[in-house]
Amino acid sequence: MKPSRYSLSLLRGDLFGGLTAGVVALPLALAFGAASGAGPIAGLYGAIGLGFFAALFGGTPCQVSGPTGPMTVVFAASVAAFPADLSLGFTVVMLAGALQIVFGGIRIGGFVRYIPYPVISGFMSGIGVIILLLQIHPLLGQESVGSPLLALLGLPRALAGMQLESLLLGGVTLLIVFLTPARITRVVPSPLIALLSVSLLAAGLALPVKTIGEIPAGLPDLRVPALSAEHLPRILAMAIALAALGSIDTLLTSLVADSMTRERHDSNRELIGQGFGNLVAGLLGGLPGAGATMRTVVNIKAGGRTRISGMIHALFLLAVLLGLGKATAHIPMAALAGILIKVGVDILDYRMLKLLKRTPRPDLVVMVVVFAVTVFVDLIVAVTLGIALAALMLTWQMARQTQVNVFEVAPADWERNLGKQLQEESDYGIRVIAVRGAFFFGMTAQMQDKINRLLGAKVVIINCYHVPFMDTSAAFALVEMVEKLKAEGIRAILVVNEGVGLDRILKDLNCAGVFGEEGIQTDYRRAVELARRQMKVGLSGTPPSESPPPSAPEGSSPRRSHPA
Repeated sequence: MKPSRYSLSLLRGDLFGGLTAGVVALPLALAFGAASGAGPIAGLYGAIGLGFFAALFGGTPCQVSGPTGPMTVVFAASVAAFPADLSLGFTVVMLAGALQIVFGGIRIGGFVRYIPYPVISGFMSGIGVIILLLQIHPLLGQESVGSPLLALLGLPRALAGMQLESLLLGGVTLLIVFLTPARITRVVPSPLIALLSVSLLAAGLALPVKTIGEIPAGLPDLRVPALSAEHLPRILAMAIALAALGSIDTLLTSLVADSMTRERHDSNRELIGQGFGNLVAGLLGGLPGAGATMRTVVNIKAGGRTRISGMIHALFLLAVLLGLGKATAHIPMAALAGILIKVGVDILDYRMLKLLKRTPRPDLVVMVVVFAVTVFVDLIVAVTLGIALAALMLTWQMARQTQVNVFEVAPADWERNLGKQLQEESDYGIRVIAVRGAFFFGMTAQMQDKINRLLGAKVVIINCYHVPFMDTSAAFALVEMVEKLKAEGIRAILVVNEGVGLDRILKDLNCAGVFGEEGIQTDYRRAVELARRQMKVGLSGTPPSESPPPSAPEGSSPRRSHPA
């Protein structure tokens, strides 16, 4: 239940939760900043700006936001794309924040949840592998590289020139972050233990290893957005990718927070808050970010329940920035590499990886393609291609499940004699196309393939009684098919379910007129009778006298009938 007013107990929980989340966020912010190419300080600036304003304006009260692995990888790509002008990379961050505000304003927060899980799984596992590959060189005491492919190609050279001291410190870091018991990490996060221990070890032994260098104390200078016609298309593409990825990442974390607190977040407000946070982060020269699952969970477990906790987390990092810049100068790069390797391992989607052999083939194809493109080609291309491929796979599956059958009129018991007589007289001139399932653009080719089987008939009943949905492509394809039938002298009668509203869709699209008077029916029995009358007209050359449909024998059901 939501508290009616802010109490001392809530303040105590928010204080502990915010400080604990801040302690967890410190080493991660420094590590993400170093990995991005913008420097460790950029990680702190991003954690402070995003963490404070996303909490202030967001729609998930206990969520803690800051730089994350996926967002850092995408931002690193923008830094690599504009190596001569870092301000262009921060312009990407600001534009991404503005787009997130637009996303929330037009209320598309709920739609983000409909991105297929195989796309998310392949992308997240790809991000995890990218982080792992990019940290191999710093772990070995070598300079960082800009892409996973370069990391693999340069691996023999890195191994040949590896620095044993860096490898030792990185190994100690990995042992600490992976093997620290859970009862200890609940009190002091293992990344912080590793950061302090390895830094003291390196300083005590005076090991000649690369460090992050002194972080300048004080507030950052504001970054002015830099836009030019030459770079705008690329900046916009990267901003869209950042905004979409940050929105997905954030709302997934919001769902985790909901399950832990039994509250319900406001998706659209959360996107607006994230947008403001990333906008400020870009202005400060900081990394972009999103709702951070681990930091959010730590905050909740430590007692954080309101947006105050996220703001306290950011203020704690601000205090560190203003007072501990010189102390952080001696943190070894190998220690940050070890911490990020743990992050990369945690990002891998083990739930999907364990089910690879049992995963449906279409989902497996989507996941593998997205994973491969993410790691070796481009993040933006991976997400776009994954969504398009998933949509095509879904269309293919739905088309397979939708049935289109052609057969002669199958008379019910009470009308068998009349039907048999008419069919014999007309040489089966009445045919039926029965459609079951969604009638959408994926079915149009299948419908068109049935036309040749209808030639020679006099009347065709298109039975869409069991169609729950029809899109514009299907409606236009239906009209095209009916026009072809009319050109062959064949009349078409459409049967629809009155409760579904397909007749209204056809009228709205100006497609109903092609069926002519009484050409659209909501009663299959009435459609069959009209078809038989049309056959009589065709056989005798004169219209038959109007007469009601034959009555069913006693004991039969008079209900509206349609093929099963």
